[in-house]
Amino acid sequence: MSAGTRGSLGDKRSLLVVGAAIGILGLSSLGGTRTVAAQSSTGIHKIKHVVVIMQENRSFDEYFGTFPGADGLPRDTNGFTSCLPDPASNACQGPYHDPTDVNSGSAHTAADATADINGGAMDGFVRDSRMTRECAPEDVNPLCAHGTQTDVMGYHDAREIPNYWRYAQNFALQDHMFEPVASWSLPAHLYTVSGWSAKCASSRPQTCSNQIVGPYTTRQIARAQTAQRQGDTPALQFAWPDLT
Repeated sequence: MSAGTRGSLGDKRSLLVVGAAIGILGLSSLGGTRTVAAQSSTGIHKIKHVVVIMQENRSFDEYFGTFPGADGLPRDTNGFTSCLPDPASNACQGPYHDPTDVNSGSAHTAADATADINGGAMDGFVRDSRMTRECAPEDVNPLCAHGTQTDVMGYHDAREIPNYWRYAQNFALQDHMFEPVASWSLPAHLYTVSGWSAKCASSRPQTCSNQIVGPYTTRQIARAQTAQRQGDTPALQFAWPDLT
């Protein structure tokens, strides 16, 4: 998930579902010899494939906050016990079921993440989503596209996302996995595959330096993707090694 603030429900956890294809299920189409080998394997050696699904721009609580057994939205016998201050109404917004497909949420830059986390209080999400600012061409603040609407405290469940809930029921749901960098999509994706987000002056790793706000704008990325589709070499440098 990018900064984790879109539809965040006061949460900075990444949404991660892991599935393992085990034994004969993963190898039945590969021939008799391989199938026998799979059946004779034990323990972790039964696992032949691991599939990781990382959902961008959605927090754990927005999709799995009410999943049975998960460490999600706090509740007691009377309902939800958490809420976030809303400066527009001087009230406290609590979680609510949101059946809509499109959600605006809060902005998700590194600066917005800092405001959302608020020194560990985790109470700035609604307040940050209410902030008005001048909208630049590449501004990722949802208010620039959705006006004054705020739906930060909305959550979904199996009624809207039955496929994700089935994955969680049938495989593994990581409810304590947190995003490694408080920023937007590109730095978060770079951390996922390399443990770092940097900007490089050339194709030499020695020219790279830490950069979690960028390292490139969405417009630069779009231009690079267009160049790549046209067979040209993208002008973006990611020179450091990945985790593989």
